[in-house]
Amino acid sequence: MRSILRLFRFLRPYRGQAIVALILLFGMVGADLLIPRLTQRIIDEGIAKGDLQVIWGTALVMLGAALVSAMFAIGNNFLSVRAAQGFAADVRSALVRKVQGFSFANLDELRTGNLITRSTSDIQFTQMIVMMALRILTRAPIWMIGAVAMLVATSRQLALMMLAFVPVVVILIAVFGTRARRLYLWVQRKLDRLNTVLQENLAGVRVVKAFVREEHEIERFGVANVELMNKNIQVMRLVAILIPTMILILNLGVAGAVWFGGTATLAGGLTVGKVVASINYLMFALFPLMMLAAMLAPIAAADASASRILEVLDEEPKVKEKPGARKLTEPKGRIAFEKVYFSYSEDHTEPVLSGVSFVVEPGETVAILGATGSGKSTLIHLIPRFYDVTGGRVTLDGVDVRDLQLHSLRGQIGIALQEAVLFGGMIRDNIRYGRADATDEELAAAAEAAQATEFIAALPDGYDTVIGQRGATLSGGQRQRLAIARALLVKPKVLILDDSTSAVDIETEVRLQDALDRLIAESAHTTTRFIVAQRISTVLLADKILVLDKGQIAAMGTHEELLATSPIYQDIYRSQLGEGRSIFGEAADD
Repeated sequence: MRSILRLFRFLRPYRGQAIVALILLFGMVGADLLIPRLTQRIIDEGIAKGDLQVIWGTALVMLGAALVSAMFAIGNNFLSVRAAQGFAADVRSALVRKVQGFSFANLDELRTGNLITRSTSDIQFTQMIVMMALRILTRAPIWMIGAVAMLVATSRQLALMMLAFVPVVVILIAVFGTRARRLYLWVQRKLDRLNTVLQENLAGVRVVKAFVREEHEIERFGVANVELMNKNIQVMRLVAILIPTMILILNLGVAGAVWFGGTATLAGGLTVGKVVASINYLMFALFPLMMLAAMLAPIAAADASASRILEVLDEEPKVKEKPGARKLTEPKGRIAFEKVYFSYSEDHTEPVLSGVSFVVEPGETVAILGATGSGKSTLIHLIPRFYDVTGGRVTLDGVDVRDLQLHSLRGQIGIALQEAVLFGGMIRDNIRYGRADATDEELAAAAEAAQATEFIAALPDGYDTVIGQRGATLSGGQRQRLAIARALLVKPKVLILDDSTSAVDIETEVRLQDALDRLIAESAHTTTRFIVAQRISTVLLADKILVLDKGQIAAMGTHEELLATSPIYQDIYRSQLGEGRSIFGEAADD
């Protein structure tokens, strides 16, 4: 229960509703506990003595108590639901805010399916327990304590007999509770796995169909589905044993009370009314324990879910803003890598980058080439601090990027990542994603520079065309051009294109590069450009070309310099363009 109690801090904004709900709960329990005593009065003073006035008067009081209990219950339920729903909404918001504050390193460890489960199923379990805590879970112990007190007042002998059942029930609940929590942790992990497989299936459905792998994916999902089913069956087996056991204990208690009370009545020690009231109070005392036993599985599930939610909320971002971090003012765009090392592992073994050093002056265009896994994308991800270096430093205008405010730093960087991620909505909103106040003229200029104007104009509603989830209704090249337009619209001092034209044909790519040059030349500020590319045709006109090999700079210079001095660059050039050929594959003029 420790994890659930820690999450209860999110109930503070709704403590007024929660307190009133608990007050109503006390009133409801008080009205309920009055019924057996009134029943005793009807039997002993009304029926036994033939006093019809006592019977009618007491019955009216019983009716009033029942109505009061029902009204209090309705009010309690209403307030409990509102408080629990508010609690769940706040936990979801806190979870999303936390995830948005994570660095790429945090997100590398937490899979999408895992986060979806924690944001939905896990929060639903905790929400249910909060609602029940304001209703059943609080009502049960109050009801039991009140019933025991009334039972002692009615018949001390029957009260002592009931105490014999309490240790048995408590031990059962403790044993089953511990076992159930472990099982529910496994259930939620299996649900994580199921959601991950399902998310991969839905996101990659086109690839699945293209490679005729439907049966394989159905089988993969089936395995995860069966594993989840088996774990749920284990939990249900536990519940199937516990509930009948609790009912048996309750029935044994009632049978014992009837036997003892009947014997005492015949001996003249108890009245019939007291026996009936005592049996009711005994059931009132034992029934809450059965309710708690029935709630054992949901409580265990909620505690397991709460611990998983807290794992995310307690996770510290790998990239943090320093106290007193500087705000960028009039940046020029000079980027320097000074003996930079980087590794994805916690112990910094197997470095992806080793001793990388270079300087990019404001307004220069730097191209980065290299084989897959050479560290190209990792290198440019260090500039906006998606990751932090493990050695050396990256500076912007001479200031270590770790000393700058994150919002200020990233606000000066426009980036189009390898995967062009778009959001459901209008094309206009996707391009304006990084700068919502951009004018229509600025929007059109960015789209034109990204060579997106032509295909946008051909769409049914132009810029107002609604695209599908993740831009599924667009081609890969169209998505990439919209991503580039989005990066250009923020008018960045540093523009990063991470292999963002891989799905664009060479002719369009050449036009795009020319348009970028014109747009930047016409703007009032310089823009430093980093272009990560696989095609050498993309980088021919760059001011500086970096060739990465196994995390190190193997060569650096202009196209002409590298073609004359770098064997690696020469191999890349010949493999893609061949001897004496232009970027369009035709024979070049001498």
